[in-house]
Amino acid sequence: MALPDRPPAAEPRGAVAIITNGRGELLLHLRDDIEGIAWPGHWSLLGGSCEPGEIPAQTIVRELNEEVGLALDGMTELFEIQDPTNANKILTAFAASWDGDETTLELTEGVKLQFLCPEDLPVLNIPPCIRDGIYRFLNAQSGA
Repeated sequence: MALPDRPPAAEPRGAVAIITNGRGELLLHLRDDIEGIAWPGHWSLLGGSCEPGEIPAQTIVRELNEEVGLALDGMTELFEIQDPTNANKILTAFAASWDGDETTLELTEGVKLQFLCPEDLPVLNIPPCIRDGIYRFLNAQSGA
């Protein structure tokens, strides 16, 4: 499915990637625990803010390249997530599958990058809006 073209929006926007592997695990990264960033010390999805004039589909490609040097084919736009604690930013969620070894990726932002089982999610410190987005994706995948 091709990523749709959409005019840039005036409200704060960003994009995140829900990346799964063949075992059904999710690729999450542990954010730096420093003041001044959104959700310090939390596990989250890879992604980031749209730059001026950039649409979310461009943002997610750029962010994956910048954060871990990853280029994925076949990304699908899923839905939007609103982050009420981060300037009410609207995040566009994208899905992709990747069966690579995350330990070979060079993480340029954050502390750790790891494939985790959905069963691990309840004990992880994940931003509520990201957790909701992940479960929305998982429920759609399972037909729930």
